[in-house]
Amino acid sequence: MSIGKKFQQETKYIRDEIPSGFYEQDAPALPFKSYPDAKKITLPPPLHSGGPEIWDVMMKRRSARVYGADVVSSEDLSQLLWAGQGITADHHGFLLRTAPSAGALYPIETYVGVANVKNVPEGLYHYDVRTAELSQLVSGDVSKELAEAALGQRMVQSAAVVFLWTAVFARSGVKYKDRGYRYVYLDCAHAAHSVLLAVTALGLSACPIAALYDEEINALLGIDGDTESILYMASIGTE
Repeated sequence: MSIGKKFQQETKYIRDEIPSGFYEQDAPALPFKSYPDAKKITLPPPLHSGGPEIWDVMMKRRSARVYGADVVSSEDLSQLLWAGQGITADHHGFLLRTAPSAGALYPIETYVGVANVKNVPEGLYHYDVRTAELSQLVSGDVSKELAEAALGQRMVQSAAVVFLWTAVFARSGVKYKDRGYRYVYLDCAHAAHSVLLAVTALGLSACPIAALYDEEINALLGIDGDTESILYMASIGTE
């Protein structure tokens, strides 16, 4: 049996055999990642109302692999980050987001490779959803390295910004065990699609990317590929 089929079979729910409760883990996952010693970039506050009609945005959304040379504003970057993982409410201690998550456990982390964003230096950053700040992990242009890790796709190197979504698996696993591996991919897709719709609403262009060398991206992000690993990317630029 192939690994894909085995994964599908072994994570099925069967009536009267669904496990319940939370599971003890060797290394419990914190609900948020932070980089206290990293250089911080404070982004402009995102808009929470207005904008084009959602139906118009859905009709216009397309993947684009060629981008203009114009700079992306920091306001637009802030809006895109909020669209994917922004906090929308505090519900009994659960910080609810713009995208749904199984059990409100939010295993997805967002990173961005910045190449051409106004008032944000080139570099690789982690997005802190609680403070709406970027923590700089790597300074300087990383677009070539990201493109090479995305199977050499040129659109990544020409993008103004590249979104990278990872999963901290234990956040979902503590409740859903192996079934949680299914949910992290769904959670990631929810967040990514929110960003892609926001890209269209802002008059920008984007292309989602799943063809990538996992361990090369993980190494760039400084994550182990086991407790946390890359799942998905998107290149974003001007039209």
